[in-house]
Amino acid sequence: MINELKILSELNSTSGREKNVRNYIISQIKDIADYSIDALGNLLVFKKGKSRPKNKVMLASHMDEVGLIITYITDDGFLKFTTVGGVDTKVILGRCVRIGENNINGVIGVKPVHLLKKDEKSVIPEKDNLYIDIGAKSKDEASELVQMGDTAYFNSDFVEFGEGCIKAKALDDRVGCAIMLEIIKSELLYDTYFAFTVQEEVGLIGAKTAAFNIAPDYAIVVETTTAADINGVKGHKRVCSLADGAVISFMDRATVYDKELYDLAFEIADKKSIAVQPKTVVAGGNDAGSIHCSGKGVKTLTVSLPCRYLHSPSCVINKKDIDSVLKIVSELSIEFARR
Repeated sequence: MINELKILSELNSTSGREKNVRNYIISQIKDIADYSIDALGNLLVFKKGKSRPKNKVMLASHMDEVGLIITYITDDGFLKFTTVGGVDTKVILGRCVRIGENNINGVIGVKPVHLLKKDEKSVIPEKDNLYIDIGAKSKDEASELVQMGDTAYFNSDFVEFGEGCIKAKALDDRVGCAIMLEIIKSELLYDTYFAFTVQEEVGLIGAKTAAFNIAPDYAIVVETTTAADINGVKGHKRVCSLADGAVISFMDRATVYDKELYDLAFEIADKKSIAVQPKTVVAGGNDAGSIHCSGKGVKTLTVSLPCRYLHSPSCVINKKDIDSVLKIVSELSIEFARR
């Protein structure tokens, strides 16, 4: 599954431009599961199991990643941009990017330190003052390579380091996609539905139609969440920690989770000796925010993988947590199917 994750993370697919990830997933499941693509671009998959379930269960992960979109080309050939999804300006300064279908190389430029005024040295530049340098000398030259509306992606290698750590771009939520692919490729006890959704990073858009189309009784969102287990952060402010297992949310900014399902996740984890941990800060949101209130309502739980430096070119996760998320999601899907 690590090789699968490497392939998925290196594909470029911002919100609304998910076809690269979608096409790869289809290539992996087309001979073992039924699938369709809805009007928004969600990939909806059905995998037959050994038995018919009492309840319809849907697993969901989003295919899109945060990135940039080109908004203007200056007369001297520089590219102005805005962000797609929540990207902190601090993590993009001086970064290398690739732009458009042709992967044009570029650098996010900033004023050099020796030209900064004294009061500018302690201030993060405004996003509107940044630009992408592709080495063009004029607007005409740049326009031959890049068009307004093209998307730009972090240029970041997939690297394994330390004790089971992985660094890459787009681990939010390609790791969820990789876990769902692993489950689809396995022998399932019950018929199960899978939604690989679009445009999560810009408002949980795809999950609305995916949940409406499938109309599940239960849903499990397979996600990543911020791990702040870094120097200078203590106690509950750490949110969760790498290598401590799957993260179970009781509430975020989009969903208050069903207490019975939250407790059940910990009960199953204890019974099956699966490492899990609570998310100790109420923050963020994910596709559960759209799924749980779809149609007549869907009992929904989010299981996340701890991830340091989320929404940056250098997301960091741990292999131990991948295994924990895979195990608890598999167990929960079985339990929800027969409740």
